[in-house]
Amino acid sequence: EVRLVESGGGYVQPGGSLRLSCVASGITLREITVHWVRQPPGKGLEWVSRLDTRDWPRYADSVKGRFIISRDDANNAVHLRMYSLKPEDAGMYYCVVGDDYADEGRRGQGTQVTVSP
Repeated sequence: EVRLVESGGGYVQPGGSLRLSCVASGITLREITVHWVRQPPGKGLEWVSRLDTRDWPRYADSVKGRFIISRDDANNAVHLRMYSLKPEDAGMYYCVVGDDYADEGRRGQGTQVTVSP
Protein backbone atom coordinates (compact mmCIF):
# COMPACT_ATOMS: atom_id res chain seq x y z
CA GLU A 1 0.00 0.00 0.00
CA VAL A 2 1.31 3.39 -0.99
CA ARG A 3 1.27 5.94 1.80
CA LEU A 4 2.38 9.55 1.55
CA VAL A 5 2.69 11.78 4.59
CA GLU A 6 3.18 15.51 4.21
CA SER A 7 4.49 17.69 7.01
CA GLY A 8 6.13 21.02 7.67
CA GLY A 9 3.25 23.35 7.12
CA GLY A 10 2.31 26.04 9.55
CA TYR A 11 1.81 29.72 10.05
CA VAL A 12 4.34 32.18 8.69
CA GLN A 13 4.40 35.90 8.05
CA PRO A 14 4.89 37.24 4.51
CA GLY A 15 8.51 36.95 3.55
CA GLY A 16 9.01 33.93 5.74
CA SER A 17 10.11 30.41 4.86
CA LEU A 18 8.93 26.88 5.37
CA ARG A 19 10.15 23.45 4.37
CA LEU A 20 7.56 20.88 3.48
CA SER A 21 8.33 17.20 3.47
CA CYS A 22 6.67 14.26 1.81
CA VAL A 23 7.68 10.89 3.21
CA ALA A 24 6.58 7.75 1.42
CA SER A 25 6.09 4.13 2.26
CA GLY A 26 5.11 1.35 -0.10
CA ILE A 27 6.77 3.13 -2.98
CA THR A 28 10.26 4.36 -3.78
CA LEU A 29 10.11 8.04 -4.60
CA ARG A 30 13.37 7.84 -6.53
CA GLU A 31 11.53 5.73 -9.12
CA ILE A 32 8.62 8.04 -9.81
CA THR A 33 7.77 11.64 -10.56
CA VAL A 34 6.68 13.56 -7.50
CA HIS A 35 4.56 16.69 -7.63
CA TRP A 36 3.65 19.28 -5.08
CA VAL A 37 0.23 20.82 -5.55
CA ARG A 38 -1.77 23.20 -3.42
CA GLN A 39 -5.35 24.20 -2.90
CA PRO A 40 -5.89 27.74 -1.67
CA PRO A 41 -8.96 28.35 0.46
CA GLY A 42 -12.05 28.38 -1.73
CA LYS A 43 -10.10 27.77 -4.91
CA GLY A 44 -9.16 24.90 -7.17
CA LEU A 45 -6.11 22.72 -7.20
CA GLU A 46 -2.93 24.41 -8.38
CA TRP A 47 0.17 22.62 -9.54
CA VAL A 48 3.29 23.98 -7.83
CA SER A 49 6.31 21.89 -8.70
CA ARG A 50 7.51 18.49 -9.77
CA LEU A 51 10.68 16.44 -9.72
CA ASP A 52 11.07 13.65 -12.23
CA THR A 53 13.22 10.56 -11.99
CA ARG A 54 16.12 12.39 -13.62
CA ASP A 55 15.88 14.98 -10.85
CA TRP A 56 14.84 17.70 -13.27
CA PRO A 57 12.73 20.19 -11.35
CA ARG A 58 9.86 22.20 -12.76
CA TYR A 59 8.03 25.06 -11.11
CA ALA A 60 4.91 27.05 -11.65
CA ASP A 61 5.68 30.59 -12.72
CA SER A 62 4.11 31.87 -9.51
CA VAL A 63 6.76 30.14 -7.36
CA LYS A 64 9.77 30.10 -9.65
CA GLY A 65 12.81 31.51 -7.93
CA ARG A 66 11.24 31.16 -4.48
CA PHE A 67 10.61 27.42 -4.11
CA ILE A 68 13.06 24.55 -4.39
CA ILE A 69 12.08 20.91 -4.74
CA SER A 70 14.57 18.22 -3.81
CA ARG A 71 14.80 14.54 -3.24
CA ASP A 72 15.99 12.87 -0.03
CA ASP A 73 16.68 9.27 -0.94
CA ALA A 74 17.92 8.27 2.51
CA ASN A 75 14.49 9.02 3.93
CA ASN A 76 12.44 8.19 0.83
CA ALA A 77 11.22 11.76 0.88
CA VAL A 78 10.81 14.80 -1.31
CA HIS A 79 11.05 18.26 0.19
CA LEU A 80 9.76 21.63 -0.91
CA ARG A 81 11.63 24.58 0.48
CA MET A 82 9.61 27.74 0.24
CA TYR A 83 11.12 31.18 0.61
CA SER A 84 9.75 34.71 0.43
CA LEU A 85 6.29 33.41 1.09
CA LYS A 86 3.33 35.50 0.05
CA PRO A 87 -0.29 35.44 1.22
CA GLU A 88 -1.25 33.89 -2.10
CA ASP A 89 0.97 30.90 -1.29
CA ALA A 90 -1.40 29.88 1.48
CA GLY A 91 -3.34 26.66 1.15
CA MET A 92 -3.28 22.95 1.69
CA TYR A 93 -0.19 21.43 0.14
CA TYR A 94 -0.13 17.87 -1.12
CA CYS A 95 2.51 15.68 -2.64
CA VAL A 96 1.33 13.50 -5.48
CA VAL A 97 3.15 10.63 -7.15
CA GLY A 98 2.89 9.65 -10.77
CA ASP A 99 2.14 11.50 -13.97
CA ASP A 100 -1.25 12.90 -13.00
CA TYR A 101 -0.81 15.59 -10.39
CA ALA A 102 -4.59 15.80 -9.93
CA ASP A 103 -4.96 12.16 -8.93
CA GLU A 104 -6.40 12.33 -5.43
CA GLY A 105 -5.73 8.64 -4.95
CA ARG A 106 -2.02 9.17 -5.24
CA ARG A 107 -1.51 11.88 -2.64
CA GLY A 108 -1.32 12.28 1.09
CA GLN A 109 -3.55 14.10 3.53
CA GLY A 110 -1.77 17.38 3.02
CA THR A 111 -0.17 19.99 5.20
CA GLN A 112 -1.63 23.42 5.74
CA VAL A 113 0.33 26.58 4.99
CA THR A 114 -0.91 29.92 6.28
CA VAL A 115 0.81 33.15 5.27
CA SER A 116 -0.50 36.18 7.09
CA PRO A 117 0.82 39.28 8.85
